[in-house]
Amino acid sequence: MSAGRPWRLACLWLLLLGPSFFLLYGAANHYAAGLPPERVGNVAMAWERAIPLWPWTIVPYWSIDLLYGVSLFLCASRAELNVHAKRLLAVTLLSCLCFLLFPLRFGFERPPLDGVFGRMFDLLMGFDKPFNQAPSLHIGLLLVLWLRYWQHTPPRWLWLLHGWFALIGVSVLTTWQHHFWDVPSGFALAVLVCYLWPMPAPATPAWHSPEPGRSRRLGARYAVGAALLLALAATLGGWGWLLAWPALALGVLTLAYWRLGPAALQKHAGRRRFAARVLLWPYSLAARLVHGYFLRRLPGAEEVVEEVWLGPVRAARDARFVAVLDLAAEYDRQAPAAAAYHSQPLLDLLLPPPAQLRQAALALQQLRASHRGPLLVHCALGLTRSAVVLLAWLVLSGRASTVEQARALLRQRRQRVELSDAQCAELARQCARMEPL
Repeated sequence: MSAGRPWRLACLWLLLLGPSFFLLYGAANHYAAGLPPERVGNVAMAWERAIPLWPWTIVPYWSIDLLYGVSLFLCASRAELNVHAKRLLAVTLLSCLCFLLFPLRFGFERPPLDGVFGRMFDLLMGFDKPFNQAPSLHIGLLLVLWLRYWQHTPPRWLWLLHGWFALIGVSVLTTWQHHFWDVPSGFALAVLVCYLWPMPAPATPAWHSPEPGRSRRLGARYAVGAALLLALAATLGGWGWLLAWPALALGVLTLAYWRLGPAALQKHAGRRRFAARVLLWPYSLAARLVHGYFLRRLPGAEEVVEEVWLGPVRAARDARFVAVLDLAAEYDRQAPAAAAYHSQPLLDLLLPPPAQLRQAALALQQLRASHRGPLLVHCALGLTRSAVVLLAWLVLSGRASTVEQARALLRQRRQRVELSDAQCAELARQCARMEPL
């Protein structure tokens, strides 16, 4: 292992996290045990009685303790270690807060067990009690740990890693420690924590839309959708609470348009981070269905000028493009590995701030200068973001004198472009204040 690893800091974090876990978890257990039985519920479903009790799965269940401690020493930098440790602490704190606010008890009685596995259960029950159920802290910590081990495991051993971690996940049910609903709730909590503490931690400069009114209106639509879904979830109850997932995804989109910009979608080096992909999956699914519907009626990629093409996201898979400029914040990289690639995530339906616009135009200029052959500029549909960047590049590179001239050139080659006159006027003001490329 590298001598540059932060061993001392890892030891300090372990000294903090270990006692904190036992103190917080034990306090929540003690609190629930002292409550009147009628104040402690359970979320058991009748079909769960069919889940077998496999005593041997106490071994993978317990192995998370070792994996927890070792994970701190896997981190290769102080930044990675600090984010990882904060995730572990946050999952523990938030889970224990839920245990205090919504005390639950495991609904079945585990029969007596003997042998080695029976003694391991006895040791576990010396500390753990049949409380602290939802969200499953075991599952929450498991996801955080899996993400670290995944990054530090050689590819040839990934099958073993994923298999063992899956076995740990199954063991929370087959040891009769948790009910079904504890598992997705623990997973959801960990996803939220990993989203709030992304890794690597991104540089998030202040984002200010050049179209504040339009940005507020678009964000408000997502906010209304999120509120309606939450209201429906509360009305339906039970399985209806799954609607909180798309509601949360729309809440993230609201923050993106109101405050955070494309950083809210956490696309890094062409891929959205795992937690963002999971959190935003309902939105991503809906976006793909909508985009698929419109793409059947829209043209593919079209050459605009000098081997610079404009098109939708699906065109990025075409092997003829030697370089691809990706502007779609909501899609992972579609371009082949052989293509030169640059990602500049932008929000849909909005003009980007001047700094992002210039960065995108400069990236286009550099890709074109360093690669001979067809170059694709794409967003989701090839209607707004890619058109804006292409217009700015035409003006800033001197291929057009004004935005209107660039717009006329673009319309000669591509009829479907969604840019209003007001947006073109704002784009012209931005370009007038920028240095040429």
